[in-house]
Amino acid sequence: MNIYVGNLNYRVREADLQQIMEDYGTVTSVKVIMDRETGKSKGFGFIEMPNDAEAAKAIAELNGAEFEGRALVVKEARPKF
Repeated sequence: MNIYVGNLNYRVREADLQQIMEDYGTVTSVKVIMDRETGKSKGFGFIEMPNDAEAAKAIAELNGAEFEGRALVVKEARPKF
């Protein structure tokens, strides 16, 4: 399952996200979206977890949870068009 994580603190890096998501299961990829011009985080990212049950548990427990001083928005990512 592809998971959207929003409202990230701009200092959060991919390794930070991977660490908190691995508490819920196997993580196959983590991507924090960066601004092309400034190289700074845009405050959101995507995580891929192969096990849907683990991903659903992560979404349920982390949505609204505080991380690095901000309340996370965690939900299933919408497909690209």
